[in-house]
Amino acid sequence: MEITYLLNSGFLIRDDRTLLVFDDFEDPAKVVSRVISKGEFDNLYIFVSHAHFDHFGTHIRAYAQQTTRYIFSYDLKHTKRIKIFPQDNITLMKRYSEWQDDNLHVLTYDSTDVGVSFLVETNSGKKIFHAGDFNWWHWSEDTPENIDRSEKLFKKQLKRMTGMEADIAFFPVDGRLGDSQELGAKAFIEKTDIKYLVAMHRVGYPKWQPSENFFEEHETIPIWAPVKSGETITI
Repeated sequence: MEITYLLNSGFLIRDDRTLLVFDDFEDPAKVVSRVISKGEFDNLYIFVSHAHFDHFGTHIRAYAQQTTRYIFSYDLKHTKRIKIFPQDNITLMKRYSEWQDDNLHVLTYDSTDVGVSFLVETNSGKKIFHAGDFNWWHWSEDTPENIDRSEKLFKKQLKRMTGMEADIAFFPVDGRLGDSQELGAKAFIEKTDIKYLVAMHRVGYPKWQPSENFFEEHETIPIWAPVKSGETITI
């Protein structure tokens, strides 16, 4: 798989001749438009995990002619922005629902903010998890009650993911959380079977380096923490 960073939680993934785009709210390097213009693909799927401005950009409407399917979180149906998209080419997914065609199988989980997270399996057998805004949102300046509530919400959802397998997982490591930015990602990789972790949702922050105790003993996986739009890796 070839993976290119767009911005924030936005990524383009190439798996053979299938393109997957996640949460493309802004694409400063014009990655998606350049790849589409080359035409070296058979299918293009565009995912949006929720309607927050930093995950959902209406410019993805410009790719409608080339898009095999728009796969949106259910909360987008309450926005005016969705009306500009071809309605017959949209799948709206609620939490804990499934959708598939000849190329993909998509399973959704809940978020700890808005919308859903996606577990996508391609017809080549690759499994990709995109968390959206699912995270342990521990804001140190928040009230004790809200901090406790956030922890319980996260752990409740994570329990449903225990044992989940994925070749690559995109997960928030938000620098705004300060010393708590790793909490969610650390707990997530301990409960799931992830082969590769990509840190996201950290615009404006330097490249993330996991702390010394991020991994349990003898249990490490490769990590990528992109900073600049257009950065690419091959896995």
